[in-house]
Amino acid sequence: MSCLFNSLSYFIKKDSYSVRQEICNYLEENKKIIDGLDTKYILHLENPNYIQNMRQTSTWGGAIEIQTACNIWKYRIIVKNLRGTNNSIIEFLPITCDFLNTIEIEWTGGHYEPVRR
Repeated sequence: MSCLFNSLSYFIKKDSYSVRQEICNYLEENKKIIDGLDTKYILHLENPNYIQNMRQTSTWGGAIEIQTACNIWKYRIIVKNLRGTNNSIIEFLPITCDFLNTIEIEWTGGHYEPVRR
């Protein structure tokens, strides 16, 4: 199972497989990831079989899945980028900009981990 989905499941309180499938269902329904761009077009640029591949538990998730999780669960997701020396922050917001909660995850460039409080 991918560490991103494991990290999201820590906050969403669903198993990581269910989180992955809900995200894939959202993408398959061509719901908006971001305003102004067609979701299926974006995914097709990445890979014509993007959703089919993402449904496999061995496939890693990334920014598309984080943004989709924001939209589904109305979370603001802060990703702490631990690569390099500047430890930058990447903020993801639901497309409505209305969120119910803020969660934080860390990214090392190859691994996501929830920031537990």
